[in-house]
Amino acid sequence: MKIIVGLGNPGEQYARSRHNVGWLILDSILGEVKWTLNKKWNALVCEQGGDLYLKPQTFMNNSGMAVSAALNYYHLLPKKLKLFSTKDSDLSDVLTVIHDDLDIDLGKMKTSIGSRSAGHNGVQSIINYTKTFNFKRVRVGIKTIDRENIPADKFVLGRFKEEELKEIERLLGDIKKEI
Repeated sequence: MKIIVGLGNPGEQYARSRHNVGWLILDSILGEVKWTLNKKWNALVCEQGGDLYLKPQTFMNNSGMAVSAALNYYHLLPKKLKLFSTKDSDLSDVLTVIHDDLDIDLGKMKTSIGSRSAGHNGVQSIINYTKTFNFKRVRVGIKTIDRENIPADKFVLGRFKEEELKEIERLLGDIKKEI
């Protein structure tokens, strides 16, 4: 089983925002599926093809709460061993996180394993809760020339323009191969 997480923020005001690109991609890849709210994890979940897809409802900066709850439920996070906790576990075969990246141009993507958060609070939350940065990340570029004139926090919460969404859609085939 793999857990594929799309990062985003709940609420209509964030729908189609750049920060919600993880959710947008899951919706595009999975199509019309039924998402179920798992209250214990505080996440929308969908099981398909033996994999679990997750949209944390914790808001971006607390995404690690939902991700670690799902990993713990399926016994995919190592247990703590008495005085020593298992850190830097390799979750790259079981956990993939799809998220926006301000440093990558719109229409491009990069995958990485074992990299730090680079200032992405959702990713940092997952690192904090899982105690490892050894998981797969699909980093979707959202950087445009408009970015230069807009503070980062405002830019990521801004909505995609229609032509920008088309650039994201062109990446779907490559993203499917990575998850």
